[in-house]
Amino acid sequence: MPSVTISRLSYTGPDGQTLFSNLDLTFGTGRTGLVGRNGVGKTTLLRLITGELTPSAGTVSVNGRIRLLRQQVQPGPGETIADLFGARAGLALLERAMAGEASGEELAEADWTLEARLDEALAALALDVGPETLLSTLSGGQRTRAALAALVFDAPDLILLDEPTNNLDADGRAAVAEMLSGWRGAAMVISHDRTLLENMDAIVELTGLGATVYGGNYSHYRERKALELANAQRDLDVAERQIRDAARAAQEARERQDKRDAGGRKKAAKGDISKIILGGMKRRAEATAGGLDKLAEKQADAAQMQAAEARSKVEVLTPFAVKLKPSGLPAGKVVLRASDLGGGYDPEKPVIRGFSMDMIGPERVAITGPNGAGKTTLLKLLTGALEPATGTVQIGGPMVLLDQQVGLLDRNESILENFRRLNPGSSVNDCRAVLAAFKFRNDAALQRVGTLSGGEMLRAGLACVLGGTTPPMLVVLDEPTNHLDIDAIEVVEAGLRAFDGALLVISHDRAFLEAIGVEREVVLAPR
Repeated sequence: MPSVTISRLSYTGPDGQTLFSNLDLTFGTGRTGLVGRNGVGKTTLLRLITGELTPSAGTVSVNGRIRLLRQQVQPGPGETIADLFGARAGLALLERAMAGEASGEELAEADWTLEARLDEALAALALDVGPETLLSTLSGGQRTRAALAALVFDAPDLILLDEPTNNLDADGRAAVAEMLSGWRGAAMVISHDRTLLENMDAIVELTGLGATVYGGNYSHYRERKALELANAQRDLDVAERQIRDAARAAQEARERQDKRDAGGRKKAAKGDISKIILGGMKRRAEATAGGLDKLAEKQADAAQMQAAEARSKVEVLTPFAVKLKPSGLPAGKVVLRASDLGGGYDPEKPVIRGFSMDMIGPERVAITGPNGAGKTTLLKLLTGALEPATGTVQIGGPMVLLDQQVGLLDRNESILENFRRLNPGSSVNDCRAVLAAFKFRNDAALQRVGTLSGGEMLRAGLACVLGGTTPPMLVVLDEPTNHLDIDAIEVVEAGLRAFDGALLVISHDRAFLEAIGVEREVVLAPR
């Protein structure tokens, strides 16, 4: 049976950062989803399993033939579908055989099922391309599907998939899910696609402390996490009660000792006790008081440590929530109006033709459609990043575009500096409060934007545009969940749920669209 066994695995990168220490994990036949925050080492773990990287300590044992699908499929010069499948020589032999140019020895080696199997693998991933198609002519999503098809064609025992649905449209995501549902070997899938994770047999959460296995799909994983939060909250309540009890017990012991000391002082004042005995009593009283103080301090320290540990677990597990100031958008105000819009990068071949739409009040609208339909081009026409060839666009109030690169942030400034530049009317305390609400507390707000991960950058961008004294009336987002981990996606969702203005979003992430309350979809047809 195919399986991977990881035993006491440790890995330290070239930069000296330790990602894993004494990691133990086993997975075999079935589909395992691997989740965890960006930077925790998910992709590195897959590279350790394939042998591309060498552990600093520990072992990785693989039983079966293994193949890895990377996040990005970069085509080489002149590389075709046939090259991706490793089928160029086999197809060339079949072509010579059909032309009567193959020798007897070559005919004996010919794989007469090759073309049919190749077509079947491509069809399984909803790709209508031939073996001679250049990979460079395909979109990023099509190349990902082609690489998956090649993986299926190769028929390994174990497959490792690194964010397989990134950049895929709805049809592509459905094709990946269908392929995995029929996979009979072992599969480990890094993904933030919660719809895909619903089809897993187990979820592994990778953290800096190790790997935790949760049997069942993503919903089961979230239920278990909710139970962990409830238990952590109970532990915190118990720890805080112990702090109060320890303080009360110390106070009561101190009061009893004070009463005894007062009684001794009264007898001393009457002259009933000799100076020698009185001195001994004083020393014993001081020693008793000091002992009580040390005991109380020890008990308080222990209770405080337990409370700090419980509080940190609660903070990690607590779902993110944020409160924002109102945008002031009236219900009947026209936020955006496009009339007979047309245009694109090539004036001779406009991608968008005759497009019209209205957004009124705090609507939440998604632009959807297959890869290559022109969604991003339409967004640029609507926001003024591209000049329309035909038609008009009217924006009815303050609007902000958050693209995948969050271009409104200055990479050389800190998060706090960006916030104050974009919200000049906000005080330092207001800035700090908003950034803390978006999980940039204390020194985290002083990080230079250029050092942030993709998820942190989008979170910082949202904090800066939504957390000011007057948020914009319209926020436009282009594929906001691409390359974000699930924790980051949930932070973004919480911020957008709290926003009372209008949203215009491009996204193939159905769970994300539902979470932010999208009410209407504008579907672009394939070109």
